[in-house]
Amino acid sequence: MELNENARIDTSQIDDRRGSGGGGGGMGIPLPTGGGRGGIVGIVIAVLVALVGGGFGLNAMTGEEGDNTALEQRCEAPDALEHLDCRNNLYVNSIQAYWRTALPEAFGEQYRPTRTVFFDQAVNTACGSADSGVGPFYCPADSLVYIDLSFYEVLAGQLGATGEFAQPYVLAHEYGHHVQNLLGTNEQVRRAQQRDPGAANELSVRLELQADCFAGAWAKNATGTADEQGQKIFTSITERDIAEAIDTAEAIGDDAISERANRPVNPDEFTHGSSADRKRWFNRGYESGDPASCDTFSGAV
Repeated sequence: MELNENARIDTSQIDDRRGSGGGGGGMGIPLPTGGGRGGIVGIVIAVLVALVGGGFGLNAMTGEEGDNTALEQRCEAPDALEHLDCRNNLYVNSIQAYWRTALPEAFGEQYRPTRTVFFDQAVNTACGSADSGVGPFYCPADSLVYIDLSFYEVLAGQLGATGEFAQPYVLAHEYGHHVQNLLGTNEQVRRAQQRDPGAANELSVRLELQADCFAGAWAKNATGTADEQGQKIFTSITERDIAEAIDTAEAIGDDAISERANRPVNPDEFTHGSSADRKRWFNRGYESGDPASCDTFSGAV
């Protein structure tokens, strides 16, 4: 994977809430490793809760705003791509550039851009308060993606997903949830879960696998994305990069997370899908390059 050093990093797509504007890469304290809400298992549970709306305690809009000054200065410097936060900012730019074209083409809907919130340790959202232990998540109540960039330490050090392309895969997955929100899929799933609580986990799995498939469709088309001046954002994405995304999808499957936490693997309790299912649906999106192929709600998962 190579990023174009000449691509402009649009920091307006980020809301930097890390202290007074964040450090040179946002690498904060490591996430907990045990079970429960704050640990690896908690990443799955708490993100599900935020995704369907209200699990953190659905609050009014927080009105919080970060300070992007330091981020802007860092990402305008010649060595911008040496910084974790600037690279992730550029990943977000690519993902949103893709959906501006792909959403109307695939679904006949206009894409509405949103922002990614960089935070450290804890953050207030329209879905309530969350800490770093929940991992990256999307809050449909404020249409924002949230990430503590230290999550990548968890991916590499605790879950074994060490490849660089794991990072844009994670962000593309979360923006897949934003697309679902724009299409009304999140709300449809929430209502269906209320009507049939027994199907809540299965519906959550289907929602998550669709986001994986959307991430795969973006990955297939990422080298075609460009900044506002028409400069390509990625100059290359290799098969090794795609393998790294697949490795990440497998590492955060419900069964893999349960095994790492020494918990019984119970498919009835899955909320995000098995490693095999996550790999398969990412591949579906990547091989087709078409988000319209990502119908995880028809037939068997």
